[in-house]
Amino acid sequence: MSSSPKRIRTAVFPVAGRGTRFLPATKASPKEMLPIVDRPLIQYAVDEALAAGAERLIFITGSSKRAIEDHFDTDTELERLLQAQGKPELAQQVNSVLPSYATCIYIRQPSPLGLGHAVLCARPAIDDEPFFVHLADDLIDAEVPCLKQMADTYQQKGGCVLAVEEVPRSETDKYGIVEVDAPQGKPSKVSRILGIVEKPKPEEARSTLAVVGRYVLTPEIFVELERVGQGAGGEIQLTDAIARLVQRQPVYAHRFSGRRFDCGNKLGYLQATVELSLAHPVLGKDFRAYLKRVAARLD
Repeated sequence: MSSSPKRIRTAVFPVAGRGTRFLPATKASPKEMLPIVDRPLIQYAVDEALAAGAERLIFITGSSKRAIEDHFDTDTELERLLQAQGKPELAQQVNSVLPSYATCIYIRQPSPLGLGHAVLCARPAIDDEPFFVHLADDLIDAEVPCLKQMADTYQQKGGCVLAVEEVPRSETDKYGIVEVDAPQGKPSKVSRILGIVEKPKPEEARSTLAVVGRYVLTPEIFVELERVGQGAGGEIQLTDAIARLVQRQPVYAHRFSGRRFDCGNKLGYLQATVELSLAHPVLGKDFRAYLKRVAARLD
């Protein structure tokens, strides 16, 4: 392990999923384009990666995902129209969707073979460097962006870093669950991972510490992804590859600071919409007053 870890320049966004839990809204539009107030989920994801230092953005796409490419493309005609209509602030917002220094790369995942396969698809576009993996379904509202927190941990520790949080034991079968090297009852912000299992039954889970949609991965993960083969559901599981990597090099669990919203389900999506609407600098005050009126009707 190098004593001076490389700066993380690349972020991978696996966006090939069809978003079936949001049908029919996602029949023709990617789930990552669902808006939270005035920005789509994928914009929150990209903004977080940029704030953490990413410059190359790799989108692992599938069918019906063209809207993501269009969103991050330049639309000079729309900008001119907004300027002509006397709406320079809106024109600036459209122009600033992606900074000029950022590069977008789109790679088609040929078949739905799992998260591990999606990450493996990014290999040709990644140099021998560490990289982020960001799942846009998991929206994390934090004062310091979650990926920035993890990048700082990587610079201090080296090795892969996984974002984790405690979940109810009854829900361990929905996550990758890690066992960490930490004193019982004394959780630390960063702990070395001893083992990781994909979706264990509650009675078999070694802990309730779950991996959520943020990773810092080193290039060694690609070797393990090629070796691991198909796992649960006939897919190439990123969790299985990380489990192999844990035996070879340090992998760390990072308990992030912030609030996570699981926007892969409808309730989590609605919760994120309400909470971020309340925090919106323009709409927040009026929206809070509206919710109070709604609450009064419910009493």
